[in-house]
Amino acid sequence: MRTGTISIIGKPNAGKSTLINALVGEKVSIVSWRPQTTRNKIIGILNGEINGEKYQMIFSDTPGINHSKGKLFEYMSESIQSATKDGNCILYVIDGQKKIADDDFENIELYKKEASKLIVVLNKMDVADQELFVSNLAMLNPIDNISVVPTSAEKRTNLEPLLDEIFQALPEGEEYYPEDLYTDRPIRFIVAEIIREKALKFLQEEIPHGIGIEITAFEERDDGLIRVNADIITERDNHKAIIIGKGGETLKRIATAARIEIEKLLDQRVFLKLWVKVKSGWREDSAMLNLLGYNKKDLK
Repeated sequence: MRTGTISIIGKPNAGKSTLINALVGEKVSIVSWRPQTTRNKIIGILNGEINGEKYQMIFSDTPGINHSKGKLFEYMSESIQSATKDGNCILYVIDGQKKIADDDFENIELYKKEASKLIVVLNKMDVADQELFVSNLAMLNPIDNISVVPTSAEKRTNLEPLLDEIFQALPEGEEYYPEDLYTDRPIRFIVAEIIREKALKFLQEEIPHGIGIEITAFEERDDGLIRVNADIITERDNHKAIIIGKGGETLKRIATAARIEIEKLLDQRVFLKLWVKVKSGWREDSAMLNLLGYNKKDLK
């Protein structure tokens, strides 16, 4: 069989998280229209077969390429470096709705040197202006030593040609993970990410980078009910009021949407209780970042 690691990188909002979920066929990374929602290097695992030969593809979803400062952004940058340094293949994802920028071409030249194969994924072909999309393809095709694959991760369009390109980059080897595993992240981590995703969905635009999720209790009772307690951590008192909402309505909407998705994930009934806590400067507090799952040891 063939097995290897594939890093999914690109600028914010290119559709990286949607792509990894589409490829793996399971939700391993949260999706939001807001940039920089992915903070960790998320592992998704796909087992399959092409032309009678088995494969195990190990995908790393990474934060969007960003040059902001601070300990949280430093962690996100190191997540990208960790994912690309040992990969057999890199998928560089571009938002096909926009004209390809100069820094995209610079990134392509940079990442060509980081892995044995670079595949440029021109995404969002389902919603892009077709004339612009074709123009973007025409600009990418002359670049040496890359493969270019147009896709719609949202509609799961043209994924088979992409898998074929990835397969060609994989060396022969033994599987790293059991066949029934689709992510290396623990359930508590995924549950926390689901809560954060729903918070991003219902909150105003200025808040997302200022929230983290801490699972304070995760208990499976004898009657099959799973009880989850979690804190939404925010940096400011005025953000706390926004998260809770008038009469607690916003917090209730976040909790209900998260509970429904967690129940689908676990295939069990879930009782989810959320609290909102203010911890000023948590994004610059190394101990707090570790507590919330942003531990640099995990990147090694």
